[in-house]
Amino acid sequence: MFHRSFDGGPARVLALHCGLGQSGMWKAVAAVLAPLATVIAPDLPGHGRSGAFPEGRDVHDVATQALRPFLAPGMHLVGHSFGATVALRLALEAPEPPASLTLIEPVLFAAARGSALYDLHRAQEQAFRDNFQIGDLTEAARFFNHLWGGRIPWHGFSDKVRQDMASRMPFVAATEPSLWHDSHAMLAPGRLETLGCPVTLIRGAETVPVIAAIHAGLATRLQRVRDVTITGAGHMVPLTHPKEVAAAISGLSGFS
Repeated sequence: MFHRSFDGGPARVLALHCGLGQSGMWKAVAAVLAPLATVIAPDLPGHGRSGAFPEGRDVHDVATQALRPFLAPGMHLVGHSFGATVALRLALEAPEPPASLTLIEPVLFAAARGSALYDLHRAQEQAFRDNFQIGDLTEAARFFNHLWGGRIPWHGFSDKVRQDMASRMPFVAATEPSLWHDSHAMLAPGRLETLGCPVTLIRGAETVPVIAAIHAGLATRLQRVRDVTITGAGHMVPLTHPKEVAAAISGLSGFS
């Protein structure tokens, strides 16, 4: 698997990017953290310079298994969006917990189940599912970007980028069992409660509303948790507000 190392201080951070992203998206956050930490950022399977997802395998299983060797004892673990759900699973399955866990807008929709925001978001994403099911990957990608892509309009991307996004829609659809139905039982009774490391949840104040419900669902069950909201930010907060994200990752006053 391809990975980048943003060399810096003695603390070591494993950073997992969002779906449809790539490891270079951590460059600005890593630059702010450099006096304190070295950031290791892999390209998730099927993204960037890493190999494609194997046919017929659960994408969350593949990502978790591929990234597990990068997580060494004493590391700080950070993830954004889909990468945050993989980070949570890695932390839960590790022989010993990471030094800290930072989940930036984790899209574990199942954590919001039972809330009005869950129902609203499920209805909003129906347009994505409908277009994917009829094979209109371009329209599915356009809708996905409208919902999650921040402030960049669809027409603001080049044809090549739009085509690349459309080609990744099967990956997005394949995340449904893990993200919507918790097929890997991350939310099983008593499981989150066993995670003893400090956990920071980060979200943008202007993000997709369901994220607040996801954070609430996780925060009520985690032992040591704080929820940080970054003013003026949306879902792509690591790109738009790297200083604030880095400050939250490092605990505002530096790694211990």
